Amino acid sequence: MKVLDLEEIQTAEQILRRHLPKSSKVHGYLIGLSRNKPSTYEVVVDAWPDFTCVILRPDQQNPNVSYYQRKVTLFCTETGLQVLKRMIAEEEAIDWSAHFMIGGLDMSLAPMVKEVAASKGVNVRYYTLVQLVVLSDPRDLPQLTDNRLESRISSLTESHIDLVNKTWKFGGDEKGYNIVKNLIRNFPSYCIVDDSNQPVSWMLLYDYCALGLLYTMPEHRGKGYAKTLITHMSKQLHAQGYPVYCFIEEDNAASLRLFRSLGFTEHPSYRVAWFEFNY
Repeated sequence: MKVLDLEEIQTAEQILRRHLPKSSKVHGYLIGLSRNKPSTYEVVVDAWPDFTCVILRPDQQNPNVSYYQRKVTLFCTETGLQVLKRMIAEEEAIDWSAHFMIGGLDMSLAPMVKEVAASKGVNVRYYTLVQLVVLSDPRDLPQLTDNRLESRISSLTESHIDLVNKTWKFGGDEKGYNIVKNLIRNFPSYCIVDDSNQPVSWMLLYDYCALGLLYTMPEHRGKGYAKTLITHMSKQLHAQGYPVYCFIEEDNAASLRLFRSLGFTEHPSYRVAWFEFNY
């Protein structure tokens, strides 16, 4: 195994573009790392430069690891499954003694990962199944016609961390607060403000560069705020060289319809899930 340095991460990011969409989440993380975004991860590959597997895992030398949820992310090529199994089962690429989550795990890898976990006596809890939607061409986005609404688009600031954390489905605690703080500080985010300049609808970018945390205050729904934010943010991200994609929970038909209406397309045969270990 090899831990990649920044220059090698930048090279790996380019290589992983060839493996989209299945490399989407690992590729997204590497984009952030390539841009020197703060991170608590280290990137491990089976070989260099001709790797078949990539693992993102907590960097134990990083003093900030304890402030965030311990997460692992995996990717392997079609020929790398047995290599990945060896890395996580025999070569200690994952610390199975610790509590952690594997986020965005390709469901085709799930049976192997659960088999290894069982062999080590580690319990596993399934969280959520999601599908990937991608905007391939920003020209597919609709033109925004409400100039008054566009004039109310702003960026989130650190004064909004608590508001976002309290309304985030997976937030509400200290770790959620730290995650939101990192995203607002270091990644693009946009909101629509009311007459008092307070956010009433917002969207952030996860540290794996996917659109997320989209939320509109209940009393402001049905006014096209989500559509406006997705369209505006997607155009800005594309102009800044970010991929434009999102994970949508399998049962969230309303969100899927919304993103489809804005030119996003899904990959129906590709599903990923979140799993928790040693819970």
